Amino acid sequence: MVFTGTLPCNSVTQIQRLFTRSHLQQHQFSPPILKPCSSSSSSSHNQKHIFSLIQDSAVIACLRANSAEQAMEAARAAVNGGITVLEIVRSTPGVFEVLQALVNEYPTKAFGVGTVLAAEDAKTAIKAGAKFLMSPATVNDIIDTVRDADVLYIPGVMTPTEILSAHNAGAKIVKIYPVSALGGVRYVSAIMKPFSHIPMVASQGITIDSVGDYIAQGAISVVLSDAIFDKEAMNQNNFNAVNQLAKSAALQGKIAIERLVLF
Repeated sequence: MVFTGTLPCNSVTQIQRLFTRSHLQQHQFSPPILKPCSSSSSSSHNQKHIFSLIQDSAVIACLRANSAEQAMEAARAAVNGGITVLEIVRSTPGVFEVLQALVNEYPTKAFGVGTVLAAEDAKTAIKAGAKFLMSPATVNDIIDTVRDADVLYIPGVMTPTEILSAHNAGAKIVKIYPVSALGGVRYVSAIMKPFSHIPMVASQGITIDSVGDYIAQGAISVVLSDAIFDKEAMNQNNFNAVNQLAKSAALQGKIAIERLVLF
């Protein structure tokens, strides 16, 4: 069943929450197509588009590099391997210049900056073309900074209180971090039960072969760092190895999404 028409803002929000990934696992139908509220800004539309890219890919590649040149080559290898959402860690030399170059080179992909801890860095990343920002914790100043911007802020959370607080503060997605230290897939499964209305990304210590398990338990995406940008491969500038790992990760993400549609 497809709904069209204009609904009050509150109604749209409530309906959209009914169609989170956990509900799609239980019901074999597609989310309704809703016209945006007349008061919605273009930034809200863009944030929804970025959200869809993250959800549809099921994988966020997380890149740490020793130089801007290495970052560019590794990012190209990953994107050419099928990665559509890629995060560059703030500590990477020339991170904002690399980001801007990648945005220009691959305009249909979603590039973001990770480990963002200050509002100033958030502003610089936005100017460079970041589509999303990630932090290991929730930084309220960043939430305020991006509220009306064309980016998604994904703060790091760990406990139920942190999850709910970040969501209530305005975060559209939260990042469960460090997920492997918290129990991995079992923790995501448990925490989704009271918070199925809050989109979650799982991050830290995730392997390519466990992508499907996390998605099946309710995560909308997973962050893969060393699993794609293998430390030995990066040390040797073996970008062919990075490309092959990216292909495997992108395939696992695709399979995970297809399984949700089937079941």
